[in-house]
Amino acid sequence: MTPSLSPADAWQPLPPSSWNSEAAKHLLRRAGWTARPAEVEQAVSAGLPATLDRLFPAEPILLPKPRQVSRLEDETPGYQQRLRAASVDEKRMLQRSSRERTQMALQDMSIKWLRLASQPANSAFAKWVHFLGDVYVVSSEKIQNAALLFQHFDIIARQALGPAPTLTKAISRSPAMVIYLDLNQSQKNAPNENFARELFELFVLGEGNYSEQDIKEAARAFTGYRLQASGLEFRSIPAQHDTTPKTVFGQTAPFTGDGVIDLAYAQPAAASFLPHEMVKFYLSDSPLPAGHLASLGTLWRADNFNLRALAQRFFGSRLFFVPEFRGNFIKSPVQFYLGLVQDLELEITPLPRYALTPLRQMGQTLYAPPNIRGWVGGRNWINSSTIAARRALVESLFVPIDEKNLNADEQIELLAARADGTVNFTEPKESFDAFARTDPDTAAVRLIATFLPSPDDDSLRKNLSQFIAAGPSAEAERFRRVRRAAVTLLQSPAYQLC
Repeated sequence: MTPSLSPADAWQPLPPSSWNSEAAKHLLRRAGWTARPAEVEQAVSAGLPATLDRLFPAEPILLPKPRQVSRLEDETPGYQQRLRAASVDEKRMLQRSSRERTQMALQDMSIKWLRLASQPANSAFAKWVHFLGDVYVVSSEKIQNAALLFQHFDIIARQALGPAPTLTKAISRSPAMVIYLDLNQSQKNAPNENFARELFELFVLGEGNYSEQDIKEAARAFTGYRLQASGLEFRSIPAQHDTTPKTVFGQTAPFTGDGVIDLAYAQPAAASFLPHEMVKFYLSDSPLPAGHLASLGTLWRADNFNLRALAQRFFGSRLFFVPEFRGNFIKSPVQFYLGLVQDLELEITPLPRYALTPLRQMGQTLYAPPNIRGWVGGRNWINSSTIAARRALVESLFVPIDEKNLNADEQIELLAARADGTVNFTEPKESFDAFARTDPDTAAVRLIATFLPSPDDDSLRKNLSQFIAAGPSAEAERFRRVRRAAVTLLQSPAYQLC
């Protein structure tokens, strides 16, 4: 796609005269999950610079370590010791038990993250960490320890708005990454090239901006990366590190892993790689022209690759707000789900089959991307089965939880959540009464303005108005039809877009 703005103008700040409620809705829906009226009003009143400061704060918003993850972390060192001493049959039993415990911890972590991310004040930062996790990919399919996955995303969150090279260096020491890209198997006389390859191709530079020889030489710099005996902490083994000179990107020295990362960020392609990934994740399925990415990259390099500066420039730019990027981006399952929860002012149900199964059915299981390239997104999110799953999710949020069919563990979780004041898991029957007390046309206009990115759909307004007006005029029936109209709107093709 060729934008209407030139590379020189694209990344200039949005003029204050262009900041209004429609611009605020666009920002909140793209940087976060949705745009609730109260947040839109707050953003318009505060202005764009102050809103960006709030969305991307100087201090990270961290996920507290879930109880099940802490328990798994406490048990891991003893498990490793027992595993080393176990017979074949005992080892099989221990591994099965470990898989069950890590699955419970992974579910706990997933629900806790959804609860954190569903809070409007946390949305943009949570989504930013989610984005960076789609760059620095690891997967629960290979990292069969939720404590390591928690640690990996905690590293990302802590470094998410600082210098990108610092984040990349921290990621190279993430125990989950050490396992995922086989750094723990890299020997001084037999370097494993997986991490070096993905460092250049998927983390910093992009395909075509390095040679096979650069990979081979860089792999030698990362030898000696291991985990402590507990399996939970990084350590370096000097005896396994190749200290001899390596030639990477035309420079020769006894580079360490950190030195190679610094070399990678010194390459011209480093400045535009992450902006390119941001465009795919936040803005458009179609890539921007190279000149536009290079222009943003030049500005980012001048900011010393500071991630907060990049986010604020990207989301505050004239290009971000142009009409061609509004209301036409397909929501991921995570955004669809969390946007629904926020739009309906609900809370995450603390039960895996209610909170996590719908995500899997829509095609996105947290912490389990399909491969090292992460989630492809865009039109790949949409097919007959995932659309059916999205519609079913909407329906489920309008039906009370059938507590008689919950098992004992689920009932305990539900009671614990309610004891903490978390109670609104499904939409109460009276939630759309205020809409129903207006005339059908006004109700339709208000529903569209509340839920959709493009409020000027006259055909949709007429259809909704006619649906609400049809049938008996009794108050209870009118209330039911308004509620049903809301369900229909949330299941519509227009609601799949942001």
